Amino acid sequence: MTTATPETDPRRLLAAATAVLLVLALAGCGRGSPPPTSPAPPGATPPAGATAPLEQLTARALGYAEQRLAGAADRLDPSAGYPRATGPDGHWQLGDADNWTSGFFAGTLWLLYEHTHDPVWRGRAERWTAGLESQATRTDTHDLGFMIFNSFGREYLLTGAPHARDVAVTAARSVATRYNPAVGAIKSWDVDASMPATWRFPVIIDNMMNLELLYWAAGQPGGDPAWAELATHHALTSASTNRRPDGSTAHVALFDPTTGAFLGQDTWQGQSPTSTWSRGQAWGIHGFTDAYRLSRRPELLDAAQRTADWFLAHLPADLVPYWDFDAPGIPNTERDASSAAIAASGLVELGRLSGGPRGDGYRSAAERIVGSLSANYLTSAGNDAVLAHSVGFHRENSEVDVGIVYADFYFLEALLRLRRE
Repeated sequence: MTTATPETDPRRLLAAATAVLLVLALAGCGRGSPPPTSPAPPGATPPAGATAPLEQLTARALGYAEQRLAGAADRLDPSAGYPRATGPDGHWQLGDADNWTSGFFAGTLWLLYEHTHDPVWRGRAERWTAGLESQATRTDTHDLGFMIFNSFGREYLLTGAPHARDVAVTAARSVATRYNPAVGAIKSWDVDASMPATWRFPVIIDNMMNLELLYWAAGQPGGDPAWAELATHHALTSASTNRRPDGSTAHVALFDPTTGAFLGQDTWQGQSPTSTWSRGQAWGIHGFTDAYRLSRRPELLDAAQRTADWFLAHLPADLVPYWDFDAPGIPNTERDASSAAIAASGLVELGRLSGGPRGDGYRSAAERIVGSLSANYLTSAGNDAVLAHSVGFHRENSEVDVGIVYADFYFLEALLRLRRE
């Protein structure tokens, strides 16, 4: 396997030092510090509560999330499709079960069952999980962690249902078929005519988020211990090819599937191959942190910390990034609340795993991001989503400045992680 080796130069050292100073400064804010009171973006909930204590802000946000999710879960029918993004009327637009986002709505319901232990939430979650079972045998996608582990995997972890475990193990077996030992990674997408001819074996930073399924399933009945090694190999490959020397990330890393040679970086979602797509940076924070927690490879902790440091050093005043950190027109382009939510959830875990002042800094940063989302980015009444102002695919003008189901999932995950620790 051929991988890129990050350079060490004065610019990188300066960037790293700047990011560490920012983390330590955030640590000095102390837990429970109020979020920044920058003006909310157009259309956001008025920031009347922006100076409220964090616990009050998050409790209000959690209560609001329960209302939004209960209403949609009871009103909609999974047989008609799964929530993906809100339309102009504020209601969920639905996607088929084979959509990569299909498992997130069930996942939010399982998070609320974990939080409340209320059998009503379990019933809702089971109803929205059942229809996804057919996806577990797919070998044409890497996204089964999103689709199946967030649904059936969480069902098993919370209820012990053997059938849910078996479905999730089947999904892991399906994902493992996409691993190429020459590359040392799982192929993210099957290449079609819409993609450049040079994209023979693309690996996207998003793929880091599907590794937890493999780590977990490796130790389950019917699983294969080799899946954990496979997941670690993928994480190490991504850490050295999807990341740049300064800690920023490229969306796509390209490989020769025969020799395993790393061919360079590109993008599908970002503004350009050399820009930093904010959701990709957030996937990196969360994904490298998860991989370190499950493998204990120090290289992956370093990858998570450097990715987090870059993200924190480039945030705007209210700590919710623009859809791409390098997009033209900043500061007048769209924010992406989903990126903030994903990063915040990862930062809580990274803080716990890092420990010491650096860990306190990551934790404090997560609190401030969640506080900003809770104060300024909740939807208005009548909207099905919890968070407003997310961006799906800006380059195609698709799902821009809307509620998105995975934004809600990671926002809830971040809220509950903060309340547990």
